[in-house]
Amino acid sequence: MVSGLNNSLRRVPAWTLYIVGAIPFVWLVIQLFTGALGVDPVKVMEHRLGELGLQFLVVGLAVTPLRKFTGINIVKFRRPIGVVAFFYILAHLLVWLLLDIQLLWGQIWADILKRPYITIGMAGFLLLLPLALTSNNWSVRKLGPVKWRKLHRLTYLAIPIGAIHFVMVVKGWQVEPFIYLAVVLALLALRIRLRMTREASRA
Repeated sequence: MVSGLNNSLRRVPAWTLYIVGAIPFVWLVIQLFTGALGVDPVKVMEHRLGELGLQFLVVGLAVTPLRKFTGINIVKFRRPIGVVAFFYILAHLLVWLLLDIQLLWGQIWADILKRPYITIGMAGFLLLLPLALTSNNWSVRKLGPVKWRKLHRLTYLAIPIGAIHFVMVVKGWQVEPFIYLAVVLALLALRIRLRMTREASRA
């Protein structure tokens, strides 16, 4: 069954992930213009875009453990998953800057410096920025595979920061952000375990 699924996935072009990944954004825009996002559509859109970005980051983090423990191989989709994740996070940031804060730079800098959840959110975005800019074949050739892989290990820091940002930004006690954080930490633990196992087998 797994081999059949993998054979089917091999026939699916990686670029189709960009189309699939755009569907939630298109639906969100439709909801915005039809008034379906409630009394505070900007906040709803800002929150949903950030959550979608985190969801795609979690999926990208799960690619290797999924292959190792289930045999399902979606490695070819990992780069587009990361690019789509960054798109949603960038959109999340732009909605905050353009529609929420309305480019009031004094307030923007004050919020970044004084509000910890915004500070840590910006830190996560800055960590993801070089990864998004180098998610192309030209960058792999320019940096070399070894340096490129080392650079993209920043994702192991950026993703938990994103999950912590989600925990901090939600007011009151809500279970959902902690579920995301727990899943991220569990996936990171699995990645560390797999790496340690590989290094031990080489020794």
